[in-house]
Amino acid sequence: MDGFTYHDIFQTKGVEYLVIIAFLVLLVPFWIFVNKQSNIPKKVIETIRALTMDILKIPKGIFFNRNHTWAYLEKSGIAEVGLDDLLFHLTGDVKFGNLKQIGESIKKGELLAELVQNGKTLQVYSPISGDVIATNPLTHENPSLIKKDPFQQGWVYRIAPSNWKAETSYCYFGDDASSWFIKEMERFKDFIAVSIGRNSQETSMVILQEGGELCDNPLSELPGSVWMDFQHEFLDIDK
Repeated sequence: MDGFTYHDIFQTKGVEYLVIIAFLVLLVPFWIFVNKQSNIPKKVIETIRALTMDILKIPKGIFFNRNHTWAYLEKSGIAEVGLDDLLFHLTGDVKFGNLKQIGESIKKGELLAELVQNGKTLQVYSPISGDVIATNPLTHENPSLIKKDPFQQGWVYRIAPSNWKAETSYCYFGDDASSWFIKEMERFKDFIAVSIGRNSQETSMVILQEGGELCDNPLSELPGSVWMDFQHEFLDIDK
């Protein structure tokens, strides 16, 4: 056929083009896979940024005990008692167990309630002494609401206190409470690094990012042995 010239690509640069094309065919899926994997740390970092002082509820007028319980004295002389917002942000969703009954007496340092999550348990102790006159039905019906609103809907007991002034004299109040929570978050970061190293050969998630910020609900991903350490370091105080 006039004007037609045949070129063997294997005797020209064409073979190099085929190699490049084949390389790209292999590279593109690999790049997509790597890119998807790289999104995982980004999502983790977004989660890690969640637990900061900005999201903690620290209302005025509340007496905060060092074992992460709180008490509020109503005008009637009856005290509402519950668990603070930081404790719920550290543990995540929990169920309540071993609750007191109406009419029972409780002393400061006695068992207030148990927090249960997937077989892991924390014991929380009462910040005050007195007689239980009401229990919050949400502890059984919808404990997630207690976590979302620990100081309004989330009270656990209403107690007629027997020694209010003396037993709340060492609690944190107002600006002192805010300063204390800052220190507690820093103390938890130090604690978790030591406890994980002692109890867990590998960690299922990153709970601290480079900037040192905590993820939300860090204890929920950690084993019962870390919960036991947390019990001793943060909740057995003033027992």
